[in-house]
Amino acid sequence: MDTLSLRARKKLRTRQALVDTALRRFAEHGFDATTLDDLCDEVEVSKRTFFRYFTSKEDAALAPTHDLWAAFLAELHTREAVDGATVLEMLRDTLLAALAAMPADGWTERVAQSRRLAAVTPSMNAHGLQFCDRTTRAVITVLRERFGYPEHDLRVRLVVDMALAAYHCALDEWVFRPGPASRDELAACLHEAFAALPGSVTLQGPGH
Repeated sequence: MDTLSLRARKKLRTRQALVDTALRRFAEHGFDATTLDDLCDEVEVSKRTFFRYFTSKEDAALAPTHDLWAAFLAELHTREAVDGATVLEMLRDTLLAALAAMPADGWTERVAQSRRLAAVTPSMNAHGLQFCDRTTRAVITVLRERFGYPEHDLRVRLVVDMALAAYHCALDEWVFRPGPASRDELAACLHEAFAALPGSVTLQGPGH
């Protein structure tokens, strides 16, 4: 058991070193100018090892976001429904629980740096959109399996889309505001974005 535990810790350290190196080098030298060889040489791993953890440079750079949503889906599978709570509230609370479960050793800085890079790197942005689509479908599947919603119930897709929109709005508000970004501030931005959703649906145009 100790051997497996040591192996798992070593794998986690290697994965984290690849993420940290990727984010730093992309910020310093540019995403396109940084090769996979550059990353592997600095971390002292082979390309074969790199591909055990990630499918591409984009995948490595977006790992902090991927980790958050992996925790979200794991939590969603087991989270107890609260009487009287809406699905949107459950998705919000599940996301906040996933946020609280993220590692304390630098995850906040990594996800902020990753988002800043994605904003100026088209291939990262495209990868992020594909990931968002996969996540949307995964969340919808969990909700239907757990709560028996019909396959063609549009409300399920819409509520998941709204939750993801609130997340993206909160993340950008948090990342691009002046000053250092803390986990508590991200949680506050998430609360604010989710609270604004009902009013955004009934928002009227000029003259009303």
